[in-house]
Amino acid sequence: MHNHFKVISISHKTATVEVRERMALNQEGTVQVLERIRDLFALRDVLVLSTCNRSEIYYGSDEDLSVELIKILALQNHLEDVADFESYFENITDHLKTVKHLFRVAIGLESQIVGDMQITNQVKAAYQLSADTDMAGPFLHRLLHTAFFINKKVVQETAFRDGAASISYATLELIAELTVNLEAPSVMIIGLGNVGSDLCLNISDHKNFQNYQVLLANRTAKKADKLAEACGFRAVPFDCVKDYLPEVDLVVTATNSHNLLIDKQLLSKLPISNFKYFIDLSVPRSVDTRIEEVNGVLLYNIDDIQSRADEALKRRLSSIPKVESLLAEAVADFDDWSKDMSVNPTINKLKNALEQIRKEEIARYLKDTSNDETVMMEKLTKSIMQKVIKLPVLQLKAACRRGDAETLIDVLNDLFNLEKETISPEKK
Repeated sequence: MHNHFKVISISHKTATVEVRERMALNQEGTVQVLERIRDLFALRDVLVLSTCNRSEIYYGSDEDLSVELIKILALQNHLEDVADFESYFENITDHLKTVKHLFRVAIGLESQIVGDMQITNQVKAAYQLSADTDMAGPFLHRLLHTAFFINKKVVQETAFRDGAASISYATLELIAELTVNLEAPSVMIIGLGNVGSDLCLNISDHKNFQNYQVLLANRTAKKADKLAEACGFRAVPFDCVKDYLPEVDLVVTATNSHNLLIDKQLLSKLPISNFKYFIDLSVPRSVDTRIEEVNGVLLYNIDDIQSRADEALKRRLSSIPKVESLLAEAVADFDDWSKDMSVNPTINKLKNALEQIRKEEIARYLKDTSNDETVMMEKLTKSIMQKVIKLPVLQLKAACRRGDAETLIDVLNDLFNLEKETISPEKK
């Protein structure tokens, strides 16, 4: 597999959302693409990753299958004009560059929001689908576990994942802080555009919000109904949101109306026995700033949220040099392992050849020995064999990492009459 790993990628860096969404895959579509690749090309190490910001197919092959794989994606999405989409794809055929790209994607360096906390779980989900469809071989298993290990080191040793660097995540973080002492918090989200919808999905995906009661309201009722059903929330009529204010602890508004939705006069009439929080993400603002004159009412606006997000992003950006250093170290270590793996067939054949010689000689000379003597000789000869083979194995791996293992492989093949099918790293 060494020097065979490649990827095709369409992302926010190469295409608009209108183009990306036409190449996106859901879970069922991802499985079908994996199965089609397996059936057509008999590949083993394949990862199909599809998120809102990217669709990528990683694969191990001697051949450049980029055109064929783009066609498979287009076919899955019922697109006929395949040629119109090819220019949006980045095609990486260099083995190490592909490995590095996957690591960067998995830890959030390639995300639209640097340090995106969702991407690692999305990569894990894609990996699980590869495993479920028998498309993950030893190479891909090692590669993905290395990626997850790097992510863990990044979290532990840097500030790259500290704080929330997007509006929706910063809002999520603030909601958690404001409701931390409430037993069963209730939240109402008014307005389900991009920001409101992202917030809903983030709440739904976050395990710390499982006990929250969430109400959704949108001018287009069907959108609220659909999102509420998908997230396990409750949709309420947009025209009646004022009627639900008494029963919720926190309200998030993310509308695009030019009229105030909530004002001081409205809240003055409500019985407020505990703190009631409002987070106004709307531009223009949909909540009257004077509501804080009402006892027990606190208001946060888009500038407050943006400030939190900007500070988190600043910390993340300052951590990138350290993250890049950890990444470079991981790529180098993985490359060494990858090279070692390419000579494993020769090593195994050498071990098998020596083991066969050992067993034959044991059988010839220990016919009349006692059981204790046989056990002792088995132990002795195995120990000798391990010592004999240790240096050739070390030398072979070292030569492989230098890129000149071909000669040593040929010598071992000739000396021990190994099968000639082992392909040296130089020829891969």
